[in-house]
Order: sequence, then structure tokens, then C-alpha cells
Amino acid sequence: MKRMIQLLSVGATVAMLALPLAAKSVIFEPNSPAQDQCSQENKDAFYATFREVRKTDEAKAYDAAKKYLACAGSEDTDITKYLKKWVGSYEEGTKKNQLPQLIYNDKKYDEAFTLGKTMLASEPENLKALIDLGYAGYLASVAKNNSHSADAIAYAKKAIQLLESGKTVDAWTPFSNKDETLAYLNYSIGALTVGQDPGSALPYLIKAATLESNLKKLPYTYSYIAGAYETGSYAKQSADYQAKYAGKDETPESKLALANINQVVDRMVDAYARAVAAAGSDAAYSKQKPEWQESLTTWYKYRHDKSEAGMPEMVAGILSKPLPPEPTPLTSLPASAPAATPASGTGATPTNGTATGMTPASTPQPVKTTAPAAGNKPAATVKTNAPAKPRGR
Repeated sequence: MKRMIQLLSVGATVAMLALPLAAKSVIFEPNSPAQDQCSQENKDAFYATFREVRKTDEAKAYDAAKKYLACAGSEDTDITKYLKKWVGSYEEGTKKNQLPQLIYNDKKYDEAFTLGKTMLASEPENLKALIDLGYAGYLASVAKNNSHSADAIAYAKKAIQLLESGKTVDAWTPFSNKDETLAYLNYSIGALTVGQDPGSALPYLIKAATLESNLKKLPYTYSYIAGAYETGSYAKQSADYQAKYAGKDETPESKLALANINQVVDRMVDAYARAVAAAGSDAAYSKQKPEWQESLTTWYKYRHDKSEAGMPEMVAGILSKPLPPEPTPLTSLPASAPAATPASGTGATPTNGTATGMTPASTPQPVKTTAPAAGNKPAATVKTNAPAKPRGR
């Protein structure tokens, strides 16, 4: 014990003797890095670090540049001008990288749109931001967040305009190329608008189906198109026909109206046939395919005197044929006047729902349609759901 006390006493004495020296080194050496980070020596070191790593480690270079500028204060030199410009570019680039991270990985759509608006305020034609935000609005709607839909539609339309004028981006991710990007932007606009305005949505959906992308191969795309025809132009024209010509003698005007209606029905038949053909025997579509088949059969029989003859052959070859465009309204009767008359159509306003439990990587779900019974063809109800995952994500 005595020996231990002696050792402790010696240790305490050494510590007391060492304290003034340590204190001196901290308090009285103004050039110490711990006390004077902004010495010229340290500023030179910050700048040297920046120059050394600015091409290999931008995050470290950014840290060194920020330290230099913090020390430089209001200095206006060639170095501070250069570093301020470099830091500004780095921060802008960080925002650009952060936007897709918020959208595709974090799924923080509110934050993404806040950041995106800031980016576009300073760079209105930032094409990559417009693409990401245009698609993000649709993904947000899948997550039952529709507060950004209007902005997303505007961004998507602007992105399409720039892409079609020849502008491009360095990286298409999460899409694989220009055509797939355009397909998904068109699909997003169509899906976000089909419930409220199927007529306006239809051209975008048709465009999405004609561009080379995996959307072109999915049955859901054609189910959307069929539903847009059914709830849009068919519902309107059928209601007009009933109001003007139902229960009256046939006239050239009523025949012309019917011919225009039949053009739309033919497009519906085509779209449902494509949905059935694209579904094939894939178990993933086992719940939806019977609905598409039922709608196809009903409309096909309406146009073929209640016969299904030729329908299987049509389905077998339909995907090898180009998707027909929207029909041009007829102004005179075709060579053979239409024989069928449209049944009562309600022209009911379609509802716009969203899929439940879907993620951006999910496969799109079908348009929900109410298949009309023979002689009674109500408008379909369209539900919007998530599109398929783009390749490369």
C-alpha cells in the first residue's frame, strides 16, 4: 500500500508539471490548427487538398473548398471566384442526383416535387428533372397521393415537347432509351387523365402503345385504350344517338351517326382483342383475361350479327398488325350502311381510382370495364393503376 501511494504521488507530480507546458502549447501558439483553422498555412492546405481530389473525390473536394471559402470570408480573389463557381456547380449536381433518389428509391414524392420546383425555377428546361417529375406524379397517384398530378402532367407534356424537338439527356435511367421514356411519359399522362377526360387521355395511351417499350407488350395497355374509347367517344356518341334518333324512322343522318359509332366499336374490339392476345396463357393475367374476353365477345358479336365466327382467328393475328389510330369522323356514309343500332348508353361519368398496394415496380392493372349485355351498352368505368417497371431500374 505504501508503495502504491508513492507511485500515485509521483504520477500526480508529473501531471502537475506537465500541465503548464500543455496549456502553453494550446493557449499561446496562435498558429495551432486546433485554434486557428484559418491560418494561411491551413488555407493553402485546404486548397491543395481541393486541387488534388477534385476529379477523384468530389465530396472531399467540396468539403475542402467550403472550408477555404469559410476562412476567406469576403476575399475576392481568383481562387475564391473559382471555388465559389465550383461549389455552386457541385451543389446543383447534387440536387440533380437527389431528385431521382427521392422518387425511385425513397418514394418521398412531396420532397421530390419541392426540390424539383426549386430546380426548374432556375433551369426551366432541365429535361431530366421534367422527365422524373412527369413520371413521379403518376407513381405518387399510385401511392394515393394525387396532390401533384396537375404539376406532373404539365412536366410530362413539357418533357415530351423537348424530346420530340430533339433535346436529349446524358442518362435515361430508369428508362433504357428515348422511346421508352416517351412511352412512359405518354402513359403517365393518359393514366392521370383517363378517369376525368378519357377523350383527352386516349391519344396519349395510343402513343404509349405504339412506341417501342415493354408497355407495348402488356395487355393492360390495350385494356386502358378500350376503356378510354368506351367511356369517351362511344358513351358520348351513343347518348347523342339515343337522344336524336331512338324510336324514329331511319334517316341518312341516323345511318351516318351509327356508322361513326361503329368505327369506335371496331377500335374497342381491336383493343380488347389485343389485351386477350397479349395476356395469352400467363397466370399473371388469369383474373383479368376473362373480363377482357367477355367484353371482346360482346362487342364482336354486336358488330358481327351476334356471331363469334372469325373471332379466334382475329385474336391470333392481332398483335402482328399495327394499332389503328383514332377514327376520323365520317362525313358521308360508307359503301355499306351499318346494320346494327346502338343500345341505350348512359354516358355515365367514369370514376378515377388507383391501385391498392402497388409500387413503382409493379405491373399495371387493367382498366375496369363493365361489359355491356347484348342490346344494352353502358359506358365503362375506368380505373387507373400502376404501369410496368421500366427496364434498367
